[in-house]
Amino acid sequence: MTRFTTLLMGIGFSVVCLMPAAAWADHTFIGAEKCKMCHRLQYESWAVTKHANTWTALKANEKTKVECVSCHSTNGAELPSVQCEACHGAGSDYKALAIMKNRGKAIAAGLILPDEAYCTSKCHNPKSQTFKGFNFRAAVLKVHNHKVSAASK
Repeated sequence: MTRFTTLLMGIGFSVVCLMPAAAWADHTFIGAEKCKMCHRLQYESWAVTKHANTWTALKANEKTKVECVSCHSTNGAELPSVQCEACHGAGSDYKALAIMKNRGKAIAAGLILPDEAYCTSKCHNPKSQTFKGFNFRAAVLKVHNHKVSAASK
């Protein structure tokens, strides 16, 4: 890959990742450990997925490349790997139980309920060097595998 192509890819990933960042500008990231306090089942389901280990999958030199960091972390290296807030938005303003119990209030406070368009605009797209296609329905069940056993009951 030429330096020019690498630069363009970096710019492309930066632009894609600025879109959610702008939406999160007024919210603060709290990290998956805080989410786990109320969402233990979801956390444990996520913890055994590839999303939970995306940061460790990177080589040392890749941890400094924007085109890698933007998809393999949550809010940059501050929160390594693809944690809850990478898909659901920075949680500082929707983490309170009174807000989380009301979907409308949670969304108004920054909760994102990701859909296929959101996921493919952020990371799961041909701009990634490792892109192999993306099936949103299958991906949801991989990231939240507790939903598979619930659906089979």
